[in-house]
Amino acid sequence: MHAPDDPNRYQEVLVSPMYLAGSNGTGDAGFAPVTHWPHHYLDEGPCQLLVTSPDQRIRVGWFGDDFELWKISSATEAASATRWTATFNHVTPPEIVAGLTTALAHDYAEADAYDSNGRFLANPSTYWADAVRPLTDAGWTRGVPAKPGTIEIVAPDGQAGAVIDRRSYGPDDETVTLWAGPPGWGTRAEAVFTARTPSHLIAATATVMAESAPVIRERHQIDRRLGHLVTLTPLAPVADPQVSRAPTPLDVRRTAVVQAVRRAERAPLSAADLRVMAAHSRTTGPARRRPGHLAPDAAATPPASSSVPRHSR
Repeated sequence: MHAPDDPNRYQEVLVSPMYLAGSNGTGDAGFAPVTHWPHHYLDEGPCQLLVTSPDQRIRVGWFGDDFELWKISSATEAASATRWTATFNHVTPPEIVAGLTTALAHDYAEADAYDSNGRFLANPSTYWADAVRPLTDAGWTRGVPAKPGTIEIVAPDGQAGAVIDRRSYGPDDETVTLWAGPPGWGTRAEAVFTARTPSHLIAATATVMAESAPVIRERHQIDRRLGHLVTLTPLAPVADPQVSRAPTPLDVRRTAVVQAVRRAERAPLSAADLRVMAAHSRTTGPARRRPGHLAPDAAATPPASSSVPRHSR
């Protein structure tokens, strides 16, 4: 998206609207509300990190190499069938995911230890508007539905919206989609909820989209196809490349990686070299890797198994 030698490539900027900021390469924001829950690292499967509530009724999965990056679900018992599922693709800002995980953490904390019907298992409202009320309250309006039997709510800038499918569906079919950005593998963010998802959980996710507070990204993390749709505000002035300065932590990491690679050309990697390269990859690289304390980087290129997004507009 940006030339490797661009001096502004790693400059931190505030991105607005937030729903067009894309992923920052990590899932930390999405996992932050449930970081105190048990973590299960599953290196051999497509789900690389699974965070569960203590009783395992709520599951937050990170699929680092898939188009559907997040899969969040809930069940009445740890071993019972999933009651509802929410999926977020690889373009969705993790701050939006945090809207859902924050609500889940709150619901779980408020549930009685002996209550098998916590609010996160509540039946959805019979009124479709309840799930997207934060959007309409923020001035998002009805749009022209793409298909009969659906309702579309669109942001004032026309670059985000919600689709509610009111046709007759089974309990596991997808009925609400929150989207942002132009159609395309690297530009369209999508959050999809199945029919039995409690309305207040969808609304909690929509609330973050409606507020759309600016978020921090590095310039190279913004897809160039979205450049004309977002406002970027530098957090600090760009340093003059001709002026000497003290090395930043990022400079130190990059130098260490270059040295490690050069040593690898002459001898096997040491454990220290592996740690340096792993640390570097967590912040700059797209390769698949074991999640860190909270979550790994999202893949920057489509995996071979990825398919075209379901919802194209």
